[in-house]
Amino acid sequence: MESNSEKVTTTSKESFLMIIDLLNELNIQYWIEGGWGIDALIGRQTRLHRDIDLDFDAAVEELLLEKLMGLGYQFTLDQRSTRAELYHPEHGYIDIHPFIINDSGTIRQANSEGGWFELEAKWFSQNVFEDWVISCVSVEGQKIFHSGYELRAVDQADLKNLNAAFPQEIE
Repeated sequence: MESNSEKVTTTSKESFLMIIDLLNELNIQYWIEGGWGIDALIGRQTRLHRDIDLDFDAAVEELLLEKLMGLGYQFTLDQRSTRAELYHPEHGYIDIHPFIINDSGTIRQANSEGGWFELEAKWFSQNVFEDWVISCVSVEGQKIFHSGYELRAVDQADLKNLNAAFPQEIE
């Protein structure tokens, strides 16, 4: 039996880029949020990350899950339709968030308490991360997504890095 000390507790840059490559190969519309999303905006890795927070087109959820499970990821938390967390013993955690993307360009995410979150298109962008073009949540979106809950020390550090990289966007 595997001990906790042997369990991968961070998601490496190589694992992150492997997931980006998979999403691009499958032509899945996505955005990275959370710590890796902030690093994508900054253009480089600033810290170790427990997981990859992945927002994606819910229309391809089954395809994405099939591919992730084919790579060896397994569910650790299943709260679909709002989110699910999967773990791979070599690549760490991925936290997936299915989004409904309408033809009008509006985006909705199921709220675990019922109803929907209506998300603005301006909260989603792209940036270059070490020669990779990464779709990610925008600076404004990151700040909004990091509100409404008690921030952990790692969240506070991420926002400090984001504000240092984008001082013109400090409110």
